[in-house]
Amino acid sequence: MTTTARIALVGDRSPHVVAHTRIPRRLDALAEIDRLVLDAYWIPSEDAGSAGAVRGFDAVWVVPGSPYRGQEGVLAAIRTAREEGIPFLGTCGGFQHALLEFAHTVCGLTGVAHAESDPDAEDLLIEPLACSLVGHEGAVLLEPGSLAQSVIGSERTVERYFCSYGPSRHLDTLRAHGMRFSGHDEDGHVRMAELPGHPFFLASLFQPELSEDGSRPHPMIRALARAAVEHAARAESQPV
Repeated sequence: MTTTARIALVGDRSPHVVAHTRIPRRLDALAEIDRLVLDAYWIPSEDAGSAGAVRGFDAVWVVPGSPYRGQEGVLAAIRTAREEGIPFLGTCGGFQHALLEFAHTVCGLTGVAHAESDPDAEDLLIEPLACSLVGHEGAVLLEPGSLAQSVIGSERTVERYFCSYGPSRHLDTLRAHGMRFSGHDEDGHVRMAELPGHPFFLASLFQPELSEDGSRPHPMIRALARAAVEHAARAESQPV
């Protein structure tokens, strides 16, 4: 029997966001090619903060499309996935907010902000990039021994972006509290993050949703699906 895993897609679904139109096709390809079946539920950002919004899912994917209508809901969903060991993927805005949630909740940096949603904040964790990455494609160098390197299967990959914001300050503090920055561009700027010790927690500034033509799922999406199916199988084996 094929185990079906439930995945929460957190974000404000729109036909005008290219990544949102690609995700269903990526999930269909997973089922057809890898027999990894994900039952997907879209959860608007404003609803994601309600009690138990993502609890009970086998994976949480915070998708692109920021600024989110409900930033606090997105942060709450990320926190639930992080604290409860639910497989997590954050791409583009999901990456940015994964760092923001970790800074607020784990590092005690409660005042840091995201420039896109709070441009007048005095202390920005996520700032406008010196050069916008909207429509950009670039190399990402992966740390040996990292989850990112294991998932992608090499120490270098070329990925597509559609963003104008990224992290700059406080990275040493996040690193000191356990976050690993496992992917950088060729100039050393952070492009991927993960949490060692978590069953699966991976985030990227680039968008794996945009890779190739979708006929084969990106390795990061496939790895999330595998982690979700494993999570579902463990839940099924637990005594009632």
